[in-house]
Amino acid sequence: MRRFALILFAFSLVSVARAEVVRVEIDSRFVVLEGREFGDVGAYERLSGKIFFALDPKNPFNRAIVDLDLATKNADGRVEAWANFMVLQPVDPKKRGTALLEVSNRGGKASLSYFNSARGASEPMAAEHFGDGLLMRRGLTVIWVGWQFDVPDRPGQLRLHVPRLAGVEGLVRSDWTVNRTTTRLDLGHRNHIAYSVVDPASEEHVLTRRSGRLSKREVVPRESWEFIVDGEGKLQQPARIFCPKGFQAGYIYELVYKGKDPAVVGLGLAAIRDTMSFARYDESCPFPVKRGIAIGISQTGRFLRYFLYRGFNIDEQQRPALDGFLIHTAGGGRGSFNHRFGQPSRDAHRYSAFFYPTDLFPFSGRKQKDPVSGREEGLLDRANAQSPAPKVFYTNSGYEYWGRVASLIHTTPDGQKDIEPLPNERIYHLASTQHFSVGFPPRDRDRIEGAEAYKGNPSDLLTTEKALLIALQDWVEKDVAPPASQYPTVADGSLVPVSKLSWNLPGLPAPTAAHEAYRVDYGPQWWNEGIITKQPPELGKAFQTLVPQLDAAGNERGGIPSVETLAPLASYLSWNLRQGMAGGNGELTDFYGTFVPLPLKKDESSKDTRPSIEELYESKDAYLKQVDAAIEQLTEQRFLLEEDHARVRTRAEQTWDWLHR
Repeated sequence: MRRFALILFAFSLVSVARAEVVRVEIDSRFVVLEGREFGDVGAYERLSGKIFFALDPKNPFNRAIVDLDLATKNADGRVEAWANFMVLQPVDPKKRGTALLEVSNRGGKASLSYFNSARGASEPMAAEHFGDGLLMRRGLTVIWVGWQFDVPDRPGQLRLHVPRLAGVEGLVRSDWTVNRTTTRLDLGHRNHIAYSVVDPASEEHVLTRRSGRLSKREVVPRESWEFIVDGEGKLQQPARIFCPKGFQAGYIYELVYKGKDPAVVGLGLAAIRDTMSFARYDESCPFPVKRGIAIGISQTGRFLRYFLYRGFNIDEQQRPALDGFLIHTAGGGRGSFNHRFGQPSRDAHRYSAFFYPTDLFPFSGRKQKDPVSGREEGLLDRANAQSPAPKVFYTNSGYEYWGRVASLIHTTPDGQKDIEPLPNERIYHLASTQHFSVGFPPRDRDRIEGAEAYKGNPSDLLTTEKALLIALQDWVEKDVAPPASQYPTVADGSLVPVSKLSWNLPGLPAPTAAHEAYRVDYGPQWWNEGIITKQPPELGKAFQTLVPQLDAAGNERGGIPSVETLAPLASYLSWNLRQGMAGGNGELTDFYGTFVPLPLKKDESSKDTRPSIEELYESKDAYLKQVDAAIEQLTEQRFLLEEDHARVRTRAEQTWDWLHR
């Protein structure tokens, strides 16, 4: 194994037009797996180090970055930032062509586990971290670079170091759904680094609690809680508040505090843009490519929707940064990626992280008019001003229809009509799946009391996602048209209001509501300046949320089916309801679905109207024949790779055996 310590590539600031990436420091460079060859592409090498940026606040393609003009500038009048990065690329320069740039979800690296069926690792080194090598066999250069400034301080996390606006103050909001009484609550979301507090002893900081998401707030007396500070009166890290009597289970607590020294959050958008442009257009880049595809998952799928919406796919020299986008499980959301005191991890769910600027109009790529606000725009208006327009895949599990207003990306704001995607868009609903795949078989501890059902939907969405990545790569590289969009529609009745959902599963309560997107008032400086002055925000009228209708087996209609739904043994629900909690029962559980096996035998006395397994299949062999037919159908439609046939057939057989155990 070859290692080269601290190889330095220096790039001078030649002109205003070329002032994005100014230097790269490579701390480590070596051939992975002792030169193991991946098909015709050959061996791969890994590079890691630091990448340095300098941005001109006067450049028109940087003006969308909130507060960039207020940040400290160097002698050339530019704002500096730097990030750590990692790259996997073919050793042979002739084999390098297309980059897969993963916008890392909260500082992690997911591409190898998603597409190579590998074991996840922050430092991919061993064979198990490269799995079946699909990305390598396809010749993709995999790029990770830090874009988020506040990720938890853990080894291997990707981070962007950005300037702070010293002395600037403003309102910051934190909230918590408290399921168990506790004396401490973290200010940062999911262990992220919180903003500093102006005078922790001040009466200006207001803590409230409420019994439900839209219930009336009651102020928690200031003398009953405090910020945890050190001996000098400074906020301890991780930043927390403390209540000796405890924050009570069953309540939603919300703190609005005066923060200081905000980060220039939007530099993360420029870091992704400029890293990709550097790789494509600068001959001195140590990881050169000709084309680029971005992958964003959940949080970073929403990041890419914002990236496209605000026109960040066009660099300072008016060149396209990326050719293709695989936006996975983002639904209709964007997020806190470019405003003062933005918290990129806050995501706004039905029953957690409430009302952050995530699910905002416009939702669809095609231009529409909001009949309430009068605003008229489309998500891709700025991105499609470039030529050629970027090729965009949106892939959503069923959960995003319930938990992230995914229906709004292809319906009118009132939910009355379908909207055709633009020619450069494809929308794929991965039917009857949840936000992420979980293992099989289900665990006894996940069994839902009073029902033959389990928390967690084990339907494997990654085999479909792998096939779609290959389709996007072929579209970008060879202009091979991908499969047509597949999603539920108003016109054919496969997309309906929650109240119209067919329900035939006894023992499980029917869902009564899905997540909602509101017209929200964050104060008069929000839309034009990116500054929130109204905390908590004022909610206006909600947009219409629709969800996929269910078939006779309790699986979702519309979208891309799976072996699990074409040869059903269970209802693979894309939602799960809170039950047995101190509060919020009947609301959605973040991210999770539900697994409800079909009855083994027909029971005339049962209220379960779903077909039994014995009615559907004469024997295990008959079931496996239907599985094989489903595999053939999905492969022909380009939604399943041949190399994954054994994987999905094995899972199908495991499911049959487990149900008949």
